[in-house]
Amino acid sequence: MKLFESADFGALHLSNRIVMAPLTRTRAGEHGIPNDLLVEHYRQRAGMGMIITEGTWPVQEGRSYPGQPGIETDAQVAGWRRVTDAVHAEGGTIVMQLMHGGRVSHPSISATPRIVGPSAIAAPGQTHLADGTKADMPVPHELTTDEVREAVQGFVQAARNAIAAGLDGVEVHGANGYLVHEFLSPVSNTRTDEYGGSPENRARFAIEVTTAIAEAIGADRVGIRLSPQHNIQGVLEEDDADVRATYTAVAEGLAPLGLAFVDVLQADIASDLVQTIRRTVGAPFIANSGFASITTKDEAASLLAQEQADAVAVGRPAIANPDLVDRWEQDADLNEPRPELFYGATAEGYTDYPTLAELREQAA
Repeated sequence: MKLFESADFGALHLSNRIVMAPLTRTRAGEHGIPNDLLVEHYRQRAGMGMIITEGTWPVQEGRSYPGQPGIETDAQVAGWRRVTDAVHAEGGTIVMQLMHGGRVSHPSISATPRIVGPSAIAAPGQTHLADGTKADMPVPHELTTDEVREAVQGFVQAARNAIAAGLDGVEVHGANGYLVHEFLSPVSNTRTDEYGGSPENRARFAIEVTTAIAEAIGADRVGIRLSPQHNIQGVLEEDDADVRATYTAVAEGLAPLGLAFVDVLQADIASDLVQTIRRTVGAPFIANSGFASITTKDEAASLLAQEQADAVAVGRPAIANPDLVDRWEQDADLNEPRPELFYGATAEGYTDYPTLAELREQAA
């Protein structure tokens, strides 16, 4: 079965085609430094064909959640080095998702005087603060043209830090309502400079970030995640013609780079929009269809068999099953995820899911 075949995506070697999707878990403490919990969590899942880490902030201003890790300080780099050493010791491949949260934050979370976005438009709703209370999403500072270019350089330094920490590559988070995605939508981006006003201009930031990172660490170690028409956190993409024009511009801008992969989160992977992005970028394609429902082995295998993807990213099954690849290969029962423990600060619901071998040993 193709699902269990190895692959090379640029400089990245996948032992199978099952990719661990980036999953925010908020276990990195007050200062965003990977700790023993993170080391063990990722070590346990090194059997995945490739791990994409949880969204990791490149600069303090881009931190979205209490307990989210960063890759800005020496201590954070050292913490991630412990993670990568553990994963590599188990034969795994791990890339870091670089996630600037943009307007999805709060100064009490980022510990900076402001949060930023493409335009001075607040994300809808509220966010959870470290003390357990909620607060309305604040109106972000609208980045000046020069500050947009500085934000690109923040991503570049973070990518260099990730490589210094032993990561095999990086993924630009261009999805799910965070900064790069905010630039893509005419609802969250109402700029009139070169970064707004048309699909081509709104696509510019995503292209510049990815291009600059590729120049810094090598395109064969760089991927990008996109989520066209996800319509989340106030980043709305509802005009089909505009969506097609915007993502065609992104794909055409990325095509010359020779990226390691493009990773698309979309309920309908077979759609013309998604497959057009895939063909245009021309890079190995990771599909993540897990919108409302959990991705199953049969669905993952079908996507590959029908040549709609080169690998499949899975989230919740990887949370609950550190040995997911073995279980799928053996058609074994799966642990059930415990959503109430997805976000927390302890090992519970994080590193305490049993492996198949442990369950069999207990039953013997």
